[in-house]
Amino acid sequence: MATTTTTPPPIESRSSKSTGRAGDRIFLGLSRGSGITLLVIMAAIAVFLTYRAVLAISQDSANFLTTSEWNPAGTPPVFGIAVLAFGTIVSSIIAMAIAVPVAIGIALFISHYAPRKLAAPLAYIVDLLAAVPSIIYGLWGAIFVVPYLDGLNQWLNEYMGWTYIFDKSSDGPARSLFTVGILLAIMILPIITNVTREVFLQVPRMHEEAALALGATRWEVIRMSVLPFGRSGIISASMLGLGRALGETMAVAVVLSPSFLISGHLLDPGGGTFAQNIASKFNEANEFGRDALIASGLVLFVITLLVNGAARWIIARRKEYSGANA
Repeated sequence: MATTTTTPPPIESRSSKSTGRAGDRIFLGLSRGSGITLLVIMAAIAVFLTYRAVLAISQDSANFLTTSEWNPAGTPPVFGIAVLAFGTIVSSIIAMAIAVPVAIGIALFISHYAPRKLAAPLAYIVDLLAAVPSIIYGLWGAIFVVPYLDGLNQWLNEYMGWTYIFDKSSDGPARSLFTVGILLAIMILPIITNVTREVFLQVPRMHEEAALALGATRWEVIRMSVLPFGRSGIISASMLGLGRALGETMAVAVVLSPSFLISGHLLDPGGGTFAQNIASKFNEANEFGRDALIASGLVLFVITLLVNGAARWIIARRKEYSGANA
């Protein structure tokens, strides 16, 4: 009766295999620990902000959500976030309305239209613009952008004043929410462009070649193959830019002329945002005033979480829809 013998694997292969298993376990543990640590940090921030906010709001003699006055040092203290929420949302909407279409156009030009010798330097310049500190943008906006926007404001007031929002009802420099929105658009433009460009470069080459083989023009290839493939990436890039626009501090603080008045005239000086108000009032505030500022920071924290959650939900829904159609 013939017997078969099995030769054990070499010692080197067994040791490398066991090392691989150990490496997998270590990597799994590190990844899981990193995720848990992030959740713990987020929970700790939320608990701290909530605790300090409750201390302040419990002594607020006005409605925290609807009051347009900020005087936590008064007797009794009166403060609210109506102006801050309005200014933050309006300036972010202006920034997104300007930046997203321009960023998509730049990303398409770099990834599909520009020659390779031109695309590489353009991509490098966009990367550099994304790394410029916000205070530099703020100083540039205060010294250069604000004076040169006076002419644009006058033109909008003359020809678009009938829309009410471009009706300039008070004199003064162009330190308004409209100016802040333009500056924020310039700041978030490189971020959205970088992410969108990388997404467009990941489009399968076979999809584009198939469209060209069917006789599609270059624009039709982009419309049928590139944009549908990169739609979730565009949404992610836009939400990333929106997150920076919502929380931008120093640039807004340098450019904006703050005031606690809600006005639909976007060209009028004044307004405020959460981050700008915290940066400008934190040093001079007492302990209770800082609690009030932390309460406003909690609202910004919640808004940011809601925006990111909405972006994740939209992307997940689009993936489910694409999978169902496939």
